Amino acid sequence: MTAPPTFDWRDRDAVTPVKDQGQCGSCWAFSVTENVESVWILARGLNSSSTQPLLAPQQLVDCDDYSFGCDGGFPPFAYDYLVSAGGMDDEKDYPYTAHGGTCKFVQSAVVAKITGYKFGTTPEDESTMADNLVSWAPLSICVDARYWQDYQGGIFSEWQCDDVPLLDHCVQAVGFNTTAPIPYWIVRNSWGTNWGEDGYIRLQYGTNTCGLTYVVTCATT
Repeated sequence: MTAPPTFDWRDRDAVTPVKDQGQCGSCWAFSVTENVESVWILARGLNSSSTQPLLAPQQLVDCDDYSFGCDGGFPPFAYDYLVSAGGMDDEKDYPYTAHGGTCKFVQSAVVAKITGYKFGTTPEDESTMADNLVSWAPLSICVDARYWQDYQGGIFSEWQCDDVPLLDHCVQAVGFNTTAPIPYWIVRNSWGTNWGEDGYIRLQYGTNTCGLTYVVTCATT
């Protein structure tokens, strides 16, 4: 591991505000949107608080024919769609509705473009994942979140997840702390700021908690 022992992209103004997907299985769209926002911030020298427009997860929900809207999706397919579409619209132009609808994507309204995506690690290799999080951007990850509903704070340990994870939710890893008494990842969810630690959860580091290393991706520009 070449990454520092602690790191948090929020301290570098590269993470947009916590979002709320509502009663729609669009976590995959939010996870990819959040990653693209962060990648675009870093690639263009912007910042999350003033110069980066929020992007439109609703575009993915409505327009990505590789996925299933509010019934789920897969981040690599979402990146493929964004490449084929030519980019992402601003959320102001394509607001979120929390249900699927007719595609209203307008290419002239695109505010962020990607060229593809890359995988951030191999299964159970958290050291490489940490290195790439630091050198690339906050990462899209998929996890087993079946037992997250009642989380209010603290470090969510590997024993709180099933031994065989069922990847049913995608989120964003924004940092980590390997010097804490129980090392942890810092993960942004898309269930609003009233959930967890102001919308975040800390997952135990070093134990592949909830299968967090199995689908780790990042957009390229």
